[in-house]
Order: sequence, then structure tokens, then C-alpha cells
Amino acid sequence: MRKIVILLIILTIAAQFGCARNKKPDEYHEDAMLSRLPFVYKMPVQQGNIVSKDMLDQLQLGMNRAQVRYLLGTPLLTDMFHSNRWDYTYTMQRGHQPMEKKPLTLFFEDDALVRIEGFVPPDPDQGIPGEDNPEIIVKVPDYEDRPGIIGRTLDAVGLDRD
Repeated sequence: MRKIVILLIILTIAAQFGCARNKKPDEYHEDAMLSRLPFVYKMPVQQGNIVSKDMLDQLQLGMNRAQVRYLLGTPLLTDMFHSNRWDYTYTMQRGHQPMEKKPLTLFFEDDALVRIEGFVPPDPDQGIPGEDNPEIIVKVPDYEDRPGIIGRTLDAVGLDRD
């Protein structure tokens, strides 16, 4: 009986030390060994409201909430304690690069936009609606079929890749 009690005490102490770790097992972020290697692909992740410069150029002080919501969309964060503040937040994580954060905060008084804070201040002179803007032409290079290692091997042997 005494051996069983001692065994239970030892198992209880061992279980307590086994649970006392600094890191949780589901934390995979930057501590994983493979995530720091340059050849490991990390998918780009974008989250939040995408607010372009054209949208900000159309934004004007004095607009009501419905007009702002129509122009920029529903805000990502609306605080019930600060109902006169809307937060549009956009984050982009590209591979191994640091995360880009673009916060935009709008302040209202009496259902009218009174202040804008954020990553790009609006420029009303640049994006006047109805003004003729020059077209932007983007040249895309032609598709070039480059066979991989298996395709090159099949070509060297003389077999069809189909």
C-alpha cells in the first residue's frame, strides 16, 4: 500500500513538471525551424479592408455615415463605446517579409465626417471625379513554354511529353 502511495506521488509530481512548459505546442509562428529557411514558401496573407487611394480621394469631410459606408464599405472595427470612430485596418504578410499595416481611422460628429487619420491622407486635387485621366497601358510578356526537368529528360530520350 505504501509503494502505491509513493508511486502516485511521484507520478503526480512528474505530471506537474510535464505540464509546466513555457510554450504551447500549437505555437508555430516564427519559432519553427523550417519557417526561417529561405526556400520554404510562405503564402501571402492579406486581411482587412482594402482602401485604395482613389477611394480616399473621393472621401470628403462633412459626408454622412451612409455615404462613407457606400464609398469605403463596412468598417472592420466599430467600437460600441466609441460609436463616432470607425477603423479600417488592412494588413499584408508577404512571405518572409515583415507585415505591412495600413490603419485608417475616421471620426464622426453629429453623423458627419470631421477627421481622417491613417496611412494615406486624401488628396482631393488628384482624383476629381469626371476629370479625364490618361489610360494606363500594361504590357504583359508573351507566354514562353519552358519545360521542366522531366520534360527535358523526355525530350533528350526522344519520347513525347503527352
